[in-house]
Amino acid sequence: MSSTASIPTAPRKEDEDVWTYPRPPALQRTPKRVISTITVLADTTEAYRVLETTHPPTYYLPPSSVRFPLTTSQKSTYCEWKGAASYHSITPPGGKTIQNRIWSYARPTPGFTPIKDYVSFYASTGMDKTEAGGEWRCFVDDERVGVQEGDFYGGWVTSNIKGKMKGGPGTWGW
Repeated sequence: MSSTASIPTAPRKEDEDVWTYPRPPALQRTPKRVISTITVLADTTEAYRVLETTHPPTYYLPPSSVRFPLTTSQKSTYCEWKGAASYHSITPPGGKTIQNRIWSYARPTPGFTPIKDYVSFYASTGMDKTEAGGEWRCFVDDERVGVQEGDFYGGWVTSNIKGKMKGGPGTWGW
């Protein structure tokens, strides 16, 4: 198992260009507060982030930070860098079940073992906010994040993240 002591810590506020992120991706510890909420679904200062060329960071939160039960769904995907991902559903109070907008790696590849069972959230529910029981919002520190274009990648866009990002029309083959 990898030592978490050797994992670098993310910068606090510096501008970052997604084209300078590595490929294969890199894992970083982040000191920033990471929140996913309709009502607060998860809240932590113990997250990791994954950086990959042309992608905004993807944040992984410890399972202990999730405040409502998750149900594992049938959906799975495979990342050549991190391994097989499992997807989860959550039912916030007063809302409909939000399906397949949260994922995790039960058996990540060796370079990503620190994120074993950590969960990542898409920055949107993919559904109307009245159906979801409120507006799904995600934050890094006090900044509400933007959504990475497309519906496959789950990066979170903050004001310090720069450069043309993968996910939008015409970027699939990058």
